[in-house]
Amino acid sequence: MSARFSVEQTPLTGLLLIARKVIGDHRGYLERLFCTTEFASFLDGRKIAQINHTLTRNTGAARGMHFQREPYQETKIVSCLRGEVFDVAVDLRKGSATFGKWYGAVLSAENHSSLYIPEGFAHGFQTLCSDCEMLYFHTAPYAAEAEDAVNMLDPAFGIEWPLAITERSARDEGHPFITSAFESLKT
Repeated sequence: MSARFSVEQTPLTGLLLIARKVIGDHRGYLERLFCTTEFASFLDGRKIAQINHTLTRNTGAARGMHFQREPYQETKIVSCLRGEVFDVAVDLRKGSATFGKWYGAVLSAENHSSLYIPEGFAHGFQTLCSDCEMLYFHTAPYAAEAEDAVNMLDPAFGIEWPLAITERSARDEGHPFITSAFESLKT
């Protein structure tokens, strides 16, 4: 791709693992988190509409599995700026050969990696240490009326969380398990 990024296709089509290459010397380093030009081949004309930053305090805490429905479906580029997380995406795309399958990767301040999560995927993560900070680039603004989620502990997905989940929000605990009535996400 470029001298600043390397991109690896995961087993789920369109879901990419991006390694950011740092330029450093004795003073520290610089890394590029996003570049419209260099990401053009997979952003496919989408623009970044919103950037969010989160802090999760406790080891083992989990957030997810969130997504937005049409017409506010979004692509996300997710990075861990402090700490280490197990970041997961679940394919919920209508007609996808990998519908219901998940992919997880460790994102950390040290490995300088990001997950590119296209429309049609649910997203969540678990902290592997305390005080984890995440940065999200979104191609659509948050829309409360389009917000949705599935339960991260749903046996239909079988996500292998690396630690016992120590805490979730009441909202995340209440997300439904997927059923045959689930309406897949159009992409």
